Amino acid sequence: MLHIAPEQCLERKFRKIKSINYITGDLSDESVLVRFDITNLCFPNRKFDVILVSHVLEHIVDDWQAMRELARVLKPCGWATFQTPVDFNREKTYEDSSIIDPNERLKVFGQQDHIRIYGRDYVTRMEQSGFHVDNVNFFKEFTEKESNRLGLKPFDEICLCTTV
Repeated sequence: MLHIAPEQCLERKFRKIKSINYITGDLSDESVLVRFDITNLCFPNRKFDVILVSHVLEHIVDDWQAMRELARVLKPCGWATFQTPVDFNREKTYEDSSIIDPNERLKVFGQQDHIRIYGRDYVTRMEQSGFHVDNVNFFKEFTEKESNRLGLKPFDEICLCTTV
């Protein structure tokens, strides 16, 4: 299992499961097992059965390349989940990597370290990167209390992906 930018609460739980070869990775977090650039993964093709990526792609300049790399290292019978904020009122993803001022990014993208706002084309972008996508609105599967506890927001798109 590859867990990119691992959330501490999940990491603690996964580390306790001895039957999982659990690898954490990030570009800047020194506490992960492997430090890497998500657009140039240091793993062989078809290495992982499971990949977890939550709230990462909206920070990556070349998200297309990151998605292609993740599809490359996922085994054919494996699966990956991606959780990303999506503006469902937008037909297309809006991105502008030339906006570097944190305050301007906050105004444009809603967060100081985001460089895009995904639109309804998010799933298509993932499919064009080599994934088969089952789009599940997990927010609707839980009560409001459960969603809050799990950190699920109505604008978060969670995609369950396999390779094609």
